[in-house]
Amino acid sequence: MDYPTDLTDAQWEKLSPLLPIPKWQPGNRGRPPANRRLVIHALLYVLKTGCQWRMLPKEFGCWQTVYGYFNTWSQQGVWEAIMDSFRRYYREQLGRKADPSAGCIDSQSIKTHTQGIHVGFDGGKKVKGRKRHILVDTLGIIICVVVTSAAVGEREGLKRLLKGYVKKSMTSLLKIWLDSGYSGTPIIEWVKDFHKVTQEIILEVVERAGKGFNVVKQRWVVERTVSWLINYRRHAKDYEVLTQNSEAMVQIAMIYILVRRIA
Repeated sequence: MDYPTDLTDAQWEKLSPLLPIPKWQPGNRGRPPANRRLVIHALLYVLKTGCQWRMLPKEFGCWQTVYGYFNTWSQQGVWEAIMDSFRRYYREQLGRKADPSAGCIDSQSIKTHTQGIHVGFDGGKKVKGRKRHILVDTLGIIICVVVTSAAVGEREGLKRLLKGYVKKSMTSLLKIWLDSGYSGTPIIEWVKDFHKVTQEIILEVVERAGKGFNVVKQRWVVERTVSWLINYRRHAKDYEVLTQNSEAMVQIAMIYILVRRIA
């Protein structure tokens, strides 16, 4: 049975070469690997519908197998690597440089489904749960995502995002737009020290003008990305026990968005 979330042949041709090569080969002992296209389809089904792992339709096979692949590839950084590869490919497809020179940062506090680890209270948003910190380019494509307790502030989230950015061996960013929650002398001093290990990145605070709804210059891009994520029901709350898997679910959503555009 086909589902609306399944990849087309063209999309699968773009994604499959980026998945880890199975260690098992014909003639080897042991159980052969699962159908990886079916595993990806199952993950996209969970992402879009928000269903429990145990509630996966039988057509996708054993749910423990699907979760096992998801968790293993999350620990190995496979989802992040695929997202980065697609981001570079998509930018070049549009005639842009592979690595962006400008970006935006924002955070989203979200409730958790279970009382797992790394759960806190965001006093500003009055939300008990976790917080998604995301850094995007000017197209809204995610460069880096960090999931923390909701009690972690924006400035600490900024530090973790920039550390994650450096870990990717990226050095192209020259400017980042953010809101006033990230400003302050301590973070400015920290960024100055941070520039000793990378090139200078200018942080520009963009204030919201007036009351009520209005489009904020530059920062509307990252706010649109947050709305993209909420279109996937798995992101309506944080259902994952580990923050690492929460980040992986965000990366899979970005991969799904990009593979449909690229193919």
